[in-house]
Amino acid sequence: MEQRKLSRTIEKFLNEAPNFKKIEDLLQYVLHQIIGNENIGISGGRIWKLNNTRNGYVLLDQIGDVTRIDKGFELHLDKFPILYEISKKRTVTTKETNKYFKRKGILHYSATGIGDRHRVVYKGKTIFLYQYMLAINGNMIDDEFMYTLNIIGVTINSIIRSKKIEKKAKDNISELQKASEIQRSILPEHAYKFGNYEIFGISIPDKIVGGDFFDYISIADNNKLCVAIGDAASKGISAAAQALYISGALKMGVTYDVGFTTLFKKIGNLVNETFPDERFVTLFLCELYLDRKGLCVYVNAGHNSPFVLKGSSDEILSLNSTGSVLGPTPNQDYYLDSLYIEKGDTLLLYTDGIVEATNEKFEFYGEERLKEVITKYKKESPEVLCKKIIEDVQKYSANGKYSDDRTLVVVKRVT
Repeated sequence: MEQRKLSRTIEKFLNEAPNFKKIEDLLQYVLHQIIGNENIGISGGRIWKLNNTRNGYVLLDQIGDVTRIDKGFELHLDKFPILYEISKKRTVTTKETNKYFKRKGILHYSATGIGDRHRVVYKGKTIFLYQYMLAINGNMIDDEFMYTLNIIGVTINSIIRSKKIEKKAKDNISELQKASEIQRSILPEHAYKFGNYEIFGISIPDKIVGGDFFDYISIADNNKLCVAIGDAASKGISAAAQALYISGALKMGVTYDVGFTTLFKKIGNLVNETFPDERFVTLFLCELYLDRKGLCVYVNAGHNSPFVLKGSSDEILSLNSTGSVLGPTPNQDYYLDSLYIEKGDTLLLYTDGIVEATNEKFEFYGEERLKEVITKYKKESPEVLCKKIIEDVQKYSANGKYSDDRTLVVVKRVT
């Protein structure tokens, strides 16, 4: 399942969940929702909680296709060294070595840490154990399955953290307004001209602050222009903090002429280290040149595929991912791709708040409808096209129950 769609699947049922007062109740709800979901491929699971002495975990709940484990069973650090690995990596996938669990039919499993991390000194070593641990089994336990569980873990952590932050923020509206002003200050002017190109961008947060951002970064004595769009996949203040962080790191890296692939790898590692309990960030960055051929070089870290509408034929190209989303897994590799933007071509960058806007039936606005609007107004200026798209999305989602930050950047080659 695609990374972004997986996160949305999880986020959807979490957003629709009752307002649980206890994390245990939320985790039980999550486990029941994901068990049997054919898109996720999880068939059974267990919830573990750090015990009072903080030297292991006690079983809280177990459901799905798994032989019942004795109620109150505990995992101790001295007998289950895999707990050390989970404290360092958060998510692991491994073969079961414990005879008791093997007799229960658990031969392979994945486990991920959830919630706050607690500093524990055990046998002279300092480690950090998560408050909870989610262990699951499925149809196929492999690296992709581990990545799925990692996404689940960081999504839950992000929502738990966001609720805590937003609850505090409600007590200080003035500080929230200041945060909004700071976020607006990192966005460039809407309109921009560079060589053969006209550009227009707009960002509308779902709340007072949001996780979307875009930027135009001129480099090499104004002979190159980098256009970026990103989306921190959470909401509110936590997402805004990530957006500010990524925007600053991106601008610094591009200014110092760090290679795109190296830059994305470094930013991904920074996100992983700085926001360990948050979800991921998607990012698209392209570079335009003052040349006649219209070369465009880009890297796409799991972001919604930008569209290129060919002015000569109405063909629409998709600039697909050239690497995974930033954050969940360190040391990810990325690669460059390129194309030529010809006179009359339009490049559209957007965040998922556009295509995943919903109507009253919870139906997505979708990529096809977006393509129809692009084609219909292809002769208009970038500013007019941006506003036509936003208007159409807002009309479509006027009675919808779900909304997100919405950001668009239109780049048009005019000469």
